[in-house]
Amino acid sequence: MATIGKPMPGKILVEPITEKQTKSGIIIPDTSKEKPKQGKVIAIGKTENDTSEIKEGDTVIYDQYAGTEIEWNNKKYLILNQEDILLKIN
Repeated sequence: MATIGKPMPGKILVEPITEKQTKSGIIIPDTSKEKPKQGKVIAIGKTENDTSEIKEGDTVIYDQYAGTEIEWNNKKYLILNQEDILLKIN
């Protein structure tokens, strides 16, 4: 996979998780659901005094309309401020 690059300090590159499945196993198509709020952290722009517990590979929940959408190699990503991350999923 070609790397996009490193985010600027305080920014996080996230790949949104778009496919949802109900408890009964029904897959909800992209066209009928709201904007994703969960994603996988691809890269982090570190600051000098970074004390964030978020690291690459983590799954996070973020503000629904946060960030800037970009597309790279036919994949969609979000560039978020670290403050837009609400929760790190264990």
